[in-house]
Amino acid sequence: MTADELTSPAFAMDTSAEAKDRDHILEVRELTKVFMDKSGADERGRVVAVDHISFSVERGKLFTLLGPSGCGKTTTLRCIAGLERPTSGEIVVDGRVFYSSKSDRWIAANRRGLGMVFQSYAIWPHMDVYQNVIYPLTVLPRKLRPNRGARNERAERVLSIVQLDHLAGRKATDLSGGQQQRLALARALIMEPPLLLLDEPLSNLDAKLREGMRLEVKRLQRELGITAIYVTHDQTEALAMSNTVAVVDTGVIQQIDRPREIYERPETLFVADFIGTSNLIGGTLVERSAGGYVIETRYGKLEAASASSLVGPVGSEVIVSVRPEHVGLTAEKLDPSLNRWRGRVVTKAFLGESIDHVVVVDDIEIRARSNPRLSVPIGDEVTLQIEKEACHVLPTS
Repeated sequence: MTADELTSPAFAMDTSAEAKDRDHILEVRELTKVFMDKSGADERGRVVAVDHISFSVERGKLFTLLGPSGCGKTTTLRCIAGLERPTSGEIVVDGRVFYSSKSDRWIAANRRGLGMVFQSYAIWPHMDVYQNVIYPLTVLPRKLRPNRGARNERAERVLSIVQLDHLAGRKATDLSGGQQQRLALARALIMEPPLLLLDEPLSNLDAKLREGMRLEVKRLQRELGITAIYVTHDQTEALAMSNTVAVVDTGVIQQIDRPREIYERPETLFVADFIGTSNLIGGTLVERSAGGYVIETRYGKLEAASASSLVGPVGSEVIVSVRPEHVGLTAEKLDPSLNRWRGRVVTKAFLGESIDHVVVVDDIEIRARSNPRLSVPIGDEVTLQIEKEACHVLPTS
């Protein structure tokens, strides 16, 4: 990119109030991407992949777009990268406008200076490890290309960071899956990008290796202060790695929050159902106070200590979301009462570090997760104790 290009109107600085907050390196505003398809989702033959989404990413943080396949998360990432041209909206990175439908600005992908790690790694099979890493620097425009010594120094540094320096001369195709993933990461890091984009980079690894690489990527991101956007459909991955998670469904962001808040205090039924495992119990709000709610259900009353501003007045139909690990289970025959129900075990699953019992209460199944040393035979009656502090109340829609 030349100096003239950097100062051209097409690469103008964003002078809006939002952009002046340099704690946010990325601003996505009302981003929309529509694909035309004769078998599209609406009467005009359109598929709305991304529907007016907005979010910002803080400098030095890892922001994750999480959602099921086809929800629009990868399309959003490709729009930021410049691999897809949005239909409308605005994308600003470090104060530079990469795309704006208002002013018809569009910066091509090769001029954005962003790093990207693809799901398939996209390493060059005819090159060795060192050549793969250094290649992006060798194809930069002459005015921006570091000299040979600087290129070699940067290549050696990033190979050391990802712990591949001892394999610099090895053919890329002779690396293991985890090593190839680290090679793709090193190739992106050598450009010293203001923003690193990762599109499900661990999805091709086996479960054990994914767990190790999850910690490795998180370590590198934090130690190097990298700002990154991570796309995944893996909830565990998102919760373990992210500073902030945006849960996406059908092109719309359902909730943006810290991982713990997403898990413990979902704002919509989709988030409560999609993230982890939840018991969703319908009922009617019969009492509310500063400390929480009392909900009347077909199976007994529930007291919920976790208040929510999303819930309507007394008499409203609501859903109570409670995680299996917050449902206590005992073989003692205790009398039913507030947050204490009787039921019968219909199935169970040993998960190694825990055991799940599925208990039928009237016509609803409640899952209780406990220490694996507690194993109740199928068919036995049990008492469930539901923690009121872990009951989260949601509107029905």
